[in-house]
Amino acid sequence: MRPGRSPARLRAVVAALVGAVLVAVLSGCTQDGGRIDMAPTGGVPVEGGTATMALPPAATPNWIFPIGAPGYGAAYNYAIQTLLYLPVYDAVKKDGSLTTTGSNTLGGKPVYSDGNTTVTVPLREDITWSGGKPVTARDIEFWFNLVKANKAEWGNYSVGTMPDNVKRFETVDDHTVRLHLDRAYNPDWFTANQLTLMRALPQAAWDATTDGGKTGDWDRTTAGAKKVFARLTRHSKSLGAYSTDPLWKTINGPWKIAEWRDSGQVSLVPNPQYTGQARPHLDKVVLKPFTTADSEFNVLRAGGVDYGYIPPSVLAQKSKFESRGYRVDPWEGWAATYIVYNFNSSHGGPQMRQLYIRQAMQHLVDQKSMSDIVWQGSADPTLGPVPVTPKTQYTSEAMEHNQYPYSVGSARALLTEHGWSIRDGRARCTRPGTGPDQCGAGIAKNAPLNLTLLSQSGSTETTNMMQELKSSLSKAGITLEIRQQPLNSVLGNSVPCKAGEPGCDWDMSFFGTAGSWYYPLNPSGEQLFSTGASANFGNYSDPKADRLIRAVQYSADPNATHAYGLYLARQLPVMWMPNPAYQVSVIRNDLRGIDQNPTVTIAPQDWYYVKKGADQ
Repeated sequence: MRPGRSPARLRAVVAALVGAVLVAVLSGCTQDGGRIDMAPTGGVPVEGGTATMALPPAATPNWIFPIGAPGYGAAYNYAIQTLLYLPVYDAVKKDGSLTTTGSNTLGGKPVYSDGNTTVTVPLREDITWSGGKPVTARDIEFWFNLVKANKAEWGNYSVGTMPDNVKRFETVDDHTVRLHLDRAYNPDWFTANQLTLMRALPQAAWDATTDGGKTGDWDRTTAGAKKVFARLTRHSKSLGAYSTDPLWKTINGPWKIAEWRDSGQVSLVPNPQYTGQARPHLDKVVLKPFTTADSEFNVLRAGGVDYGYIPPSVLAQKSKFESRGYRVDPWEGWAATYIVYNFNSSHGGPQMRQLYIRQAMQHLVDQKSMSDIVWQGSADPTLGPVPVTPKTQYTSEAMEHNQYPYSVGSARALLTEHGWSIRDGRARCTRPGTGPDQCGAGIAKNAPLNLTLLSQSGSTETTNMMQELKSSLSKAGITLEIRQQPLNSVLGNSVPCKAGEPGCDWDMSFFGTAGSWYYPLNPSGEQLFSTGASANFGNYSDPKADRLIRAVQYSADPNATHAYGLYLARQLPVMWMPNPAYQVSVIRNDLRGIDQNPTVTIAPQDWYYVKKGADQ
């Protein structure tokens, strides 16, 4: 599930480099240091049956074309697409760990050569499209030509990355492609964050410029690729026709569409022409979106879904669901949660640009209490830009320690050492100037430390967290004004801006109730924290951070991520907040094979029911 932007930008997991050849692997671990928990299995399987999975309000599926368009980033679009059209690389579960290759991916281990400026991608030879035509390198070339000619219309496009970083696309043979890159790249990063974008699309069925027109090699010219793309995009906007449109019947995955309603409810049934290994056990899977969490909770409590979720605030009722034949299992995501600082704010920008002020405020974020009280223990601390849960090769020992543990005394000391006086519960600058013991550039004498925060409304957990933060900041004389708005309004008002522009008077912004950012496979920060990046909403800019981010992208040094992660953890481009579970799942005990992948993808072909009373 990979929408393009917060609050749930769901792409994830990891990779491990061996020499010049990359095998992308997340060496998954549980919070206690063990491996990622396997899905509940065992029992006597019963072939067939229907499983209904509840989708959260922000995850309504509304796009089928495997090249996602901006504005169509619903969380489950990507998940469904991969069940119909196998990805070349993706995050999949294998022997208790996460890897980018498996029974439901098309690519073999990529081979890097020529000083990491060339990557060769081998493809499986056993997968066919509906009707029996093999999936070949031409189908990947078709995808590449479409995104190259229409990159501005592709939700995953970022300037300088795929397809910009490919100088030449080469078809070696029917089952091998080779990418000639514009420079040397870190194989770990390139496989994890670039090759996972590749798709095989049915060129022989889709390469036409008009409905009813002749298929051919239209994609091999820019003009033709634009027309082909426009046609496929037009068909993608007709949700109600997905189950009948001939275009979407040419698939190569384990599932096919039985129904896709305008409301976003999707029913999937096994693809009888699937030639892969992992075939579905169930007769049908229904993905059912709900307009509100309350409506889903009521249906779940009545037994109306087999795989649902509950808000953390009702975790105390866990035993009630367990007594009704469910298990309760928080679904941890590969994500970070944070409050954005607006370094260009016309109001609090000068304060935000002072590292010591950001350090003082981070000391006042009591992540443990927030997790225990607000999230009922279902949130993990965010200690920097690289997630520390689950444990991976991307974290060093230093990164696993809180650089700014909760301490009111430390926060007050930082402020007073830099020219602030705290009287009557309010901090004011009494030593203006740019010296080491003064308030800093742009902060006037007697200026109060007052900040405004745009915050998502409609979430009990978010409201409680923001109130806790406001109370905690006040202990060091910092006044926080919270302006709650609907999520879309917060996102719309938190865009990068220039100082003095209308609408650039906000100081801080929070939209991360479901996690602020879900990472690509490699948790690099080029989209978040590099100067001018598309998701750098707070205008953060630091030349050293830019160098460290480039090193993660270009250097094969496995410690590059450690240096980047620790530096940003200490520099505080944002305020780190508790990272909640993607959802607290409630699943029928007799429904097995469900892996709650930290990348937040699903593989219902692995799900099955067991005979009741014979599950051990």
